[in-house]
Amino acid sequence: MFSYKDKKTITSLTDKKDDQSVPITLVTTEKFENWKSEQEKIDQTWIESNNFKATKGSVLIFSSSIGNRKSVVAGVGDGDTTPWDFAKIASSLPDGAYHFETKMDKETANTAAFGWVMAHYNFDYYLKDKKHKNAVLCVADECDLPLVMTIAKGTCLTRDLVNTPTCDMGPSELATVCEEVAKTYNACIEITTGEQLLESGYRTIHAVGRAAEKEPRLIDVTWGDKKAPKVTLVGKGVCFDTGGLDIKSADSMLIMKKDMGGAAHVLGLGQMIMELGLKVRLRILIPAVENNIAGNAFRPGDIIKSYHGTSIEIGNTDAEGRLVLCDALALACEEKPDLILDFATLTGAARVAMGPDIPPFFTNDDNIANNIMAHSDANFDPLWQLPLYSPYKKMLASNVADINNVTTTSYGGAITAALFLKHFISDGISWAHFDVYAWNSSASPGRQKGGEAMGLRAVFSYLIEKFGS
Repeated sequence: MFSYKDKKTITSLTDKKDDQSVPITLVTTEKFENWKSEQEKIDQTWIESNNFKATKGSVLIFSSSIGNRKSVVAGVGDGDTTPWDFAKIASSLPDGAYHFETKMDKETANTAAFGWVMAHYNFDYYLKDKKHKNAVLCVADECDLPLVMTIAKGTCLTRDLVNTPTCDMGPSELATVCEEVAKTYNACIEITTGEQLLESGYRTIHAVGRAAEKEPRLIDVTWGDKKAPKVTLVGKGVCFDTGGLDIKSADSMLIMKKDMGGAAHVLGLGQMIMELGLKVRLRILIPAVENNIAGNAFRPGDIIKSYHGTSIEIGNTDAEGRLVLCDALALACEEKPDLILDFATLTGAARVAMGPDIPPFFTNDDNIANNIMAHSDANFDPLWQLPLYSPYKKMLASNVADINNVTTTSYGGAITAALFLKHFISDGISWAHFDVYAWNSSASPGRQKGGEAMGLRAVFSYLIEKFGS
């Protein structure tokens, strides 16, 4: 079972200069021929025999006559490098200590260090034979090591939570991890469980989770100066989604352990905020449930009165994420925070529109949209704004309740889901919703197949700029 207490320490970065570390020279394709001409004849022959052309992420190791590594040259293509280019470099090198000989600015040094760490990520908790890469990077003076480590730890936490199967990451286990994180950073935590949800008015959370063996719960974490700007993170914590009585196919259920990816994102982001000490009063709200099937499961056609007071007709039990979120969002609005951000693995429609790698986001604040897009580009962390097109809200109309949880059409599903959530956001509160996939369908350097943190670096960068550290 995954335990926050037992999380692996990130050891692939150090700010200690190692006299024995191997230098890595970065070369662009544009400058490759000039660089090559300056090398010794024997090295030129070695370059040619290996057909090295300085393409992105390519690596060539130069050895001395007695076989000891003496240097490495790594290609960076056109020079516009991402973390994953550096992850590819790190993945191609044998264990040992390295440093970049090439001078870098702060942004590039941070990008390189983050990519290097991600090359070492491996979810191996259930493997008997564990293989750990140990290529250690001695970071450049320009690198902000505490910042990179903070981001890397939050990213790894998010990945680990998504990767852990539901047998070890149900609502109760997710709550335990939240308690451990809260304890680490001296945060306060309150958990409302089972029938207490009904007593408190969180009927939609209870309805979705009541059929599961592990009781549904609402996790509420608070941290920071009460007088500081209030930032509230809300994450969908559906620890497994069968689809309910509108049951999913077997193929669709295979990766439904990731349906708590929104909760994993806000907990990872919250940890980053607390670790760096941003000047905010942070609140994290996670409705944690399993959408299971039993005699007491909620049904299509049921009408549930939400915490907001809105009555909701259940058009489909597989649109459960928006139901657990709506109670949490309404609660979040009560204290009128300066900013609400929610993350959720909400719709397949978002994947159809954007593919698996680009999470769409929606916001009622143009300033947020512009800033998040800028930070997305700067951090090589793709996000893309989709519109909150209000005329589509009529698709959520119900003849017997205030609103339906689904539409009767297959069009614009990500937008109508976002509009459903917007219904529960009070006027005057800045809000953004991120519809993330939280999953890598295939492996690539720095991105193991499985759970993924999407948009976290962009949003964290935005929060640092807005609120300071």
